[in-house]
Amino acid sequence: MTIKIKCEESVWYILPLIRKEFAKSLIKDHGLTQRKAAEKLGITEAAVSQYISKKRGDLKISDSSIQKEIKVSTKRIVKGDVEVMKIEICRVCRFLQLKEIQEKKQ
Repeated sequence: MTIKIKCEESVWYILPLIRKEFAKSLIKDHGLTQRKAAEKLGITEAAVSQYISKKRGDLKISDSSIQKEIKVSTKRIVKGDVEVMKIEICRVCRFLQLKEIQEKKQ
């Protein structure tokens, strides 16, 4: 039996979702172009375009507490460098994981 750790699962499902939400927020809330958003996120402009057009990262985050965390992160990403972006992706991913654990307990 193969056991996958949470980060392995996150690469396929959570990371694209977080990047999509970051890209949307960087463009909508911070006025960045797709090119600048791509630079900030360390991905291609084509990937940002796919996130915006819903061709990639098609899951949706509707929880307001998660949306709030996305906005906090993108504010930090706009001001920071690639290391800040990496930290924020991990922070939001952990937040999502904790939220999932809490919901399972209820």
